[in-house]
Amino acid sequence: MGTDDDYRETDAGKTDGVGFSGPLGKRGGIGSSNSSSRKSARFSLSSSAAGVDEGDYVEITLDVRDDAVAVHSVKPAGGAEEDSEMSLLARTLERRSASFSASSRFRQVSQKLLRLASLTKRPAAAPIDRSKSAAAHALKRLKFITKATGAAGWPAVEKRFEELAVDGRLHRSRFGQCIGMKESNEFAGELFDALARRRRIAGNEITKDELREFWDQIADQSFDSRLQTFFDMYDFLPLDKDLDGRITEEEVKELISLSASANKLSTIQEQAAEYAALIMEELDPDNLGYIEIYNLEMLLLQMPSQSMQIGTTNSRNLSQLLSQKLRPAKEESLLRRWYQRFRYFMEDNWQRVWVMALWLCICAGLFAWKYVQYRRRAVYDIMGACVCVAKGGAETLKFNMALILLPVCRNTITWLRTRTRLGRVLPFDDNLNFHKVIAVGITVGVGLHVISHLTCDFPRLLHASDEKYYSSMTDFFGDQRPDNYWWFVKGTEGWTGIVMVVLMAVAFTLATPYFRRGRVRLPKPFHRLTGYNAFWYSHHLFVVVYVLLIVHGYFLYLTKKWYKRTTWMYLAVPLILYASERLIRAFRSSIRAVKILKVAVYPGNVLTLQVSKPQGFKYRSGQYIFVNCAAVSPFQWHPFSITSAPQDDYISVHIRTLGDWTRQLKAVFSQVCQPPMGGKSGLLRADFDDNSSNGLAPSFPRVLIDGPYGAPAQDYKKYEVVLLVGLGIGATPFISIVKDIVNNMKELDSLMLGQEGGGSGGDAERDISRASTSMSTSSSSFKTRRAYFYWVTREQGSFEWFRGVMNDVAETDKKGVIELHNYCTSVYEEGDARSALITMLQSLHHAKSGVDVVSGTRVKSHFARPNWRSVYKRIALNHRDKRIGVFYCGAPTLTKELQHLAQDFSHKTTTKFEFHKENF
Repeated sequence: MGTDDDYRETDAGKTDGVGFSGPLGKRGGIGSSNSSSRKSARFSLSSSAAGVDEGDYVEITLDVRDDAVAVHSVKPAGGAEEDSEMSLLARTLERRSASFSASSRFRQVSQKLLRLASLTKRPAAAPIDRSKSAAAHALKRLKFITKATGAAGWPAVEKRFEELAVDGRLHRSRFGQCIGMKESNEFAGELFDALARRRRIAGNEITKDELREFWDQIADQSFDSRLQTFFDMYDFLPLDKDLDGRITEEEVKELISLSASANKLSTIQEQAAEYAALIMEELDPDNLGYIEIYNLEMLLLQMPSQSMQIGTTNSRNLSQLLSQKLRPAKEESLLRRWYQRFRYFMEDNWQRVWVMALWLCICAGLFAWKYVQYRRRAVYDIMGACVCVAKGGAETLKFNMALILLPVCRNTITWLRTRTRLGRVLPFDDNLNFHKVIAVGITVGVGLHVISHLTCDFPRLLHASDEKYYSSMTDFFGDQRPDNYWWFVKGTEGWTGIVMVVLMAVAFTLATPYFRRGRVRLPKPFHRLTGYNAFWYSHHLFVVVYVLLIVHGYFLYLTKKWYKRTTWMYLAVPLILYASERLIRAFRSSIRAVKILKVAVYPGNVLTLQVSKPQGFKYRSGQYIFVNCAAVSPFQWHPFSITSAPQDDYISVHIRTLGDWTRQLKAVFSQVCQPPMGGKSGLLRADFDDNSSNGLAPSFPRVLIDGPYGAPAQDYKKYEVVLLVGLGIGATPFISIVKDIVNNMKELDSLMLGQEGGGSGGDAERDISRASTSMSTSSSSFKTRRAYFYWVTREQGSFEWFRGVMNDVAETDKKGVIELHNYCTSVYEEGDARSALITMLQSLHHAKSGVDVVSGTRVKSHFARPNWRSVYKRIALNHRDKRIGVFYCGAPTLTKELQHLAQDFSHKTTTKFEFHKENF
């Protein structure tokens, strides 16, 4: 049964001198993953295992389960005859085994036997937890086939084999694509080599039968089988292809480089040698120069699971209770289900509903009023209902052309949001969405007006009899009747209308996401019609449109009295308000001079600007400012969220180069930047203070700022608990909020300490009174006592943008007010074999230095995308009967899911989630 290894226990009350002989598992070097299987072993009954023959051994078959060890049978080894003494021993042990309980002693024995069953020829090592829970979590940590790659199973792989194979053989380069690892060709290639070496397959091609063998092994649910495959993958150096079961430091370095490359972690790839030394230091304390498979097994089994860290703060009973509550209840009737859905919809959208209903009612009322009015006029006899429709559409058009300016009066909206309580009934967060809805209303009005004129009432007028024309139409069109369409086009009413329609069509088309975001690829020279610049300049054609609209509304065919020409009446107030706002912006930005303090260019094409705070400039976390750089464009102003806290003596913004203007801005500032010195962050950097002290102040381009302006995130102070979700550069408003929360908590703590440590007499009483008043004022305006911040980004370099903020929060937030979660989606999910080594390295490095290897901060990063339902679930359990403010900033991709979950949990739990979004 193999070689004899001594297994001795020297603690009091334990058996001494029991020799263990041979492996208990079926596989050499790997134990069985079945924790309740039957194991057979031979033990020596003498005090020493040396110098005994086969007759000195008995074969004891044990039933090893999670919590107990039972004796199945006892018989002589080597097929010897069973004597009476042996029979008595067997009956006694088998009878006593029925009363073995799940005590700690037997749990230890079962775990040790399971560990012994999986190991052969290994040196002494720290005990490995092979309990059911540890094995279950280990299975999650090492999978070659995940939901994303192998959900369809072998049939899908077989189908892809038929498509990719040539002459019935699949090449190594297509192996990853065949098994579902499209984005990890290098990793899939190493996996192919490991599986081929194990089967002594030469060459770079395999048949379908061999592919099926490969698939069965990588899809094997046994953790030991996965571990062996993982181990074989990296025992691959040119001088070490004999599968000797050892991994050297050089191989560990290659392993780290490969894993980092598969997960797009360039920083870890560059420091592979350093991290390899760290792993060897941890797993090879005796400096043997290599590690073996059981070292990796020990690390995988003992490594804490990220999912456990996030989701196990609540009891299982509460989790089950919530899950039951979230199950949709079966309503008695279809009508009741419809009522429930309508009620939920109104609860979530009542502000939008009443605003939209009011707008639609006004438009419908204006249309009906004009329709009835022209229905009673003489022109109806010739032009018919067409003129009524044209005039009704024109009336709604005038109203909407006036209304569309109000949602973009940002100063007014910011003042209403911060100084009044109208935010309780008006959805200020949807101002731009309402602006777009009004644009649709304008399109409908233009369509009704133009189509009715050109296709209906003008043709009826041209074909009317002379008797009807001269009896009722001469007052409007003159004694000489029109004879063709050119008569209408050449008039002021005609050409102004046509030019307006053309300009509106251009502006509306270039404002669509396809053109504004540059998704449409046009050939040169038309490629300049896409992008933000085209949108910005075309949108300013509205100045010409409004002038033409006033002219068009004055020269009317059917209205001659000035007080009935109402176009200017609709437009007067909104135009004055909007023009005043633009003048305020120009005036305010010119007198508020700012000095650039720092410029840095970070990975991921992000430029950060830090400027001095103008005198009297006050803002709230979550708000944004407009930035203008004359070196790029003297006319364009672009909005960016403020990333500094209100208490800071500077203003900072982080700008990602996504469009033509931002790319030019980065190019302009990169010219004055240099590689950072003295361990400072960034790829390029320029600091005014450092250089100015040497008389070498950089010549920064002139920058103007305007603001601040209100945004959805500024309302976070209304909630005791907030959930902040930032996608990529969308984390910018929440960085300011996180810093503001920490600063406010520090302020409250300092006031409390000042109140407790006051002096004596009247001065102390006055100090306590001032502290209490200040603390009560701060408490009334700042309600937030708990914040969950989730930052999801694709690139590892993104974490450098706010590394300092993350470290400050981790060091200063002693009370755990802010819970930070950084997610890097380029790393494969937890449990994927491609990220297994990164997870090991992360745990080792964070335990030793307190710094995360992925983010470079004190905040430990998570991999892949968050399970948002679990996030909401945990918050709902931790904060029952609370109002949770959910704030999201980023691309629209997550909006629908987060909003749906907020509504779902609000309806079916006692925790109410109020969702706010800011898309870009």
